[in-house]
Amino acid sequence: MKHRYLPMTEQDKQEMLQVIGVESVDALFADIPESVRFQGDYAIKPAKSEAALMKELAQLAAKNKDTQSNVSFLGAGVYNHYKPVIVDHVISRSEFYTAYTPYQPEISQGELQAIFEFQTMIAELTGMDVANSSMYDGGTSLAEAAMLAAGHTKRKKIVISSTVHPEYRDVVKMYAYGQSVDVVEVPAKDGHTDLEALQELAVDAAAVIVQYPNFFGQVEDIQAAGDIIHDLKGLLVVSSNPLALGVLTPPGKLGADITVGDAQPFGIAEAFGGPHCGYFAVTNKLVRKVPGRLVGETVDQEGRRGYVLTLQAREQHIRRDKATSNICSNQALLALAASVAMTALGKQGIQEMAKQNIVKTRYAKNAFERAGFEVVYQGPHFNEIVVKTNGSVKEINKALIEKGIIGGFDLGRAYPELENHALIAVTEIRTKEEIDALVAEMGAIYA
Repeated sequence: MKHRYLPMTEQDKQEMLQVIGVESVDALFADIPESVRFQGDYAIKPAKSEAALMKELAQLAAKNKDTQSNVSFLGAGVYNHYKPVIVDHVISRSEFYTAYTPYQPEISQGELQAIFEFQTMIAELTGMDVANSSMYDGGTSLAEAAMLAAGHTKRKKIVISSTVHPEYRDVVKMYAYGQSVDVVEVPAKDGHTDLEALQELAVDAAAVIVQYPNFFGQVEDIQAAGDIIHDLKGLLVVSSNPLALGVLTPPGKLGADITVGDAQPFGIAEAFGGPHCGYFAVTNKLVRKVPGRLVGETVDQEGRRGYVLTLQAREQHIRRDKATSNICSNQALLALAASVAMTALGKQGIQEMAKQNIVKTRYAKNAFERAGFEVVYQGPHFNEIVVKTNGSVKEINKALIEKGIIGGFDLGRAYPELENHALIAVTEIRTKEEIDALVAEMGAIYA
């Protein structure tokens, strides 16, 4: 059906007014004084016919520079990945599309099982003991992890690396402000967390937060960070790209107490930055402090397998002062999308997809260096590299878009010391020809 929303007719309006028992629409607002009512005309264009309106909207939409019609090297937390076609087919089914909170397990087994599978796959990817049934996005997941750590340790300081996504850091600071928790940033050294500075700053901290791989695409030594904070009786919180965990050692195997992130790389569109789906995984000792909800597997009185909501430490279910979080919903539809994508790819598919990101990013790094550009950080990296340019990244990106290329993230926006540096993302769907074209065009702009 092309037109899903049908307008109300004049007859519909009159029939509704008759049922309500009023003569006109104006009569509905009789209690509002004339002096405060809007008396003018709205500054909107006159109504058009359906055909003319559809044409105008199509023309407006065509002005968008999207990743379907342009080659994208923009990442910085939201990525242009391969999306199995089955994802949209499954999540568009009415039984999932309109599902909200599965409070009644007897009629929600499909939804509950889908969430349970999401939890299982996230726990396996991260190497953690248990995962919850999703959260809003990676940023809020990280903030909730920080607050969990503060509550668990009864400490009022969080130490976060400056190599963590800048927007994630802002969300953590906002949550911390409301809980009177101090947030201290650890400086970066050669694109990685400065472990010497961390050693000093981590004293009396509830948790140390690092990103794996970090915002610059560099692979952090999270085990070393964990050793530092664990010696000080705090927690290690890791924000991780789940796709990278197809090839990197899972944080749970390296000492992480909490692992969070955004499931966007798995079957979820960029969508102008959201909505996305956060994941949240912990060790067994923290399971009763996890925000949101968990789905558990059980059996009914006849011994048949079934699924139920469990461990809901939310203010809707227990006393407000005992709640772990005021998260009132989850991203069930997007968690389902991630589950379908992970299932379609399988273990080998996820590993191959992650390897392609590494191989193609390495090719891009070498291509930039051959062209005379400086790639500023060395060592193991995933998905992204930092390229020093000969001028304004903003101006370079303006020129690139005219060539049908969406350029990298302007790091000067978040890191003043990295002005004229671009964060270039290369995913598995980029081709050799596209990478070569990017390098050539960037070289030609300031030749």
